[in-house]
Amino acid sequence: MVNLDHDLAVEMRQITKKFGNFTANDSINFDLRKGEIHALLGENGAGKSTLMNILYGLYTPTEGEIFINGEKTNISNPNDAIAHGLGMVHQHFMLIEPFKVYENIILGVEPMQGMFIHRKKAREKVKDLSEKYGLSINVDSYIRDISVGMQQRVEILKALYRGAEILIFDEPTAVLTPQEIDEFIEIVRNLATQGKSIIIITHKLKEIKAMADRCTIIRRGQKIDTVDVATVSPEELASKMVGRNVDFCIAKKPAETGDVVLKVDQLNYTDKRKVKILNDFSLDLHYGEILGIAGVDGNGQSELLDILTGLRKTDSGKIYLKDKDITNKSPREIQESGMNCIPEDRQKRGLVLEFTTAENLVLEQYRHAPYCKKGILQEEVIRDHADQLMTKFDVRPNNANYIAGDLSGGNQQKLIIAREITNDPDVLIAAQPTRGLDVGAIEYIHQFLVEQRDKGKAVLLVSFELDEIMNLSDRIGVIYEGKINFLTKRQDTNERELGHYMAGGGRDEAE
Repeated sequence: MVNLDHDLAVEMRQITKKFGNFTANDSINFDLRKGEIHALLGENGAGKSTLMNILYGLYTPTEGEIFINGEKTNISNPNDAIAHGLGMVHQHFMLIEPFKVYENIILGVEPMQGMFIHRKKAREKVKDLSEKYGLSINVDSYIRDISVGMQQRVEILKALYRGAEILIFDEPTAVLTPQEIDEFIEIVRNLATQGKSIIIITHKLKEIKAMADRCTIIRRGQKIDTVDVATVSPEELASKMVGRNVDFCIAKKPAETGDVVLKVDQLNYTDKRKVKILNDFSLDLHYGEILGIAGVDGNGQSELLDILTGLRKTDSGKIYLKDKDITNKSPREIQESGMNCIPEDRQKRGLVLEFTTAENLVLEQYRHAPYCKKGILQEEVIRDHADQLMTKFDVRPNNANYIAGDLSGGNQQKLIIAREITNDPDVLIAAQPTRGLDVGAIEYIHQFLVEQRDKGKAVLLVSFELDEIMNLSDRIGVIYEGKINFLTKRQDTNERELGHYMAGGGRDEAE
């Protein structure tokens, strides 16, 4: 049977995918028109990435058919997908850091001149593609030296270099700063204008409204609806996605703050390049408050978090937790003193990807009862603990023996948050806590952070999402060039003023 609708770049019919007894995709129909931007929306674990991994040949469907440009197609691996004009940019990039930009792009399809790679020809082709699609990247830069946003452009160029006409982006803005997100939206629009057909796997409603033509919503493995984005509100999209109304703004009572629990006094840090990253950074965090730290990426946030949690040593300055000096202590000493952290990079710092979900949930407590008796791990207790937490935090699939690296990005994040909150710390550092989460999960996590505050705990929130900072914080500080250049109560500021200080503006200019 041949599909005669030549306006469709992709048509997926009755796609079902089962993993054992678990049905990830249940008879899903999906189509992509030529030249359109089509968003695929759903909760974490809804089956979005599974469906697109089938299209790209990473999974084989249990049932169903795929048509590319009207022709029935058998895609059994990514090479088949590439041969049919598909390219996929994954959430976690697949780049070789010591290689240059153009070397990563041509890897595996190098133009040859006799026995040698024709580097001049390769560079020129990559450069021409970059200019044609407005990607503006130095092809001779090393991957290790460029920003995450630029690394994403390398992934896009890799697909374009291989002739992709259909591009799949898996959670493309999860690791980008607000400025990089704006640039990405412009890049996608430009690609569509030049005839590319684009699928965006996402949970970010604002970005769907900003760039998509249509949106297909998947919930728990089933297609719920396909809508024209221009005619639907973010609230309607959220409701279709999670099956209930969602509160975009968490109601919370005024903070009842107590004594200072965390005192950071004039921290300084210079990196290996002799660049000063932290510059007399100071702050006080009180019991019973959420202190939000806003700032453009690269102003010392990552280094600050590493120093606070014992992963780096400060050059000078002091850190006090409950009046105890924890400066340059080990991560374990700091954690056992009463401070836990939701790290900004869940895969590198938050999880042991090869471990099960149950093992990851006791990473910080496995030495203590009831998880350990006389040096022997109590596996049944650990599994029961995991079952309770995964149910409470809605980690999918709810399986204590599931390998953490096989979870979706959002479910990995929920696993970390379940572990850190359950440890009941006096201070919880939340670094990009909702990165990669859908609106339902974001609402859930925000409620938990506010609950921690209302229990008298202290939360240090570090986020690139100004909406999140404004929604949750009792006080807000702006970090710029390694120090706090603005600190105020939440009710006394607005996004425009915060943006002014995030860009390095001074108080006189703001006034």
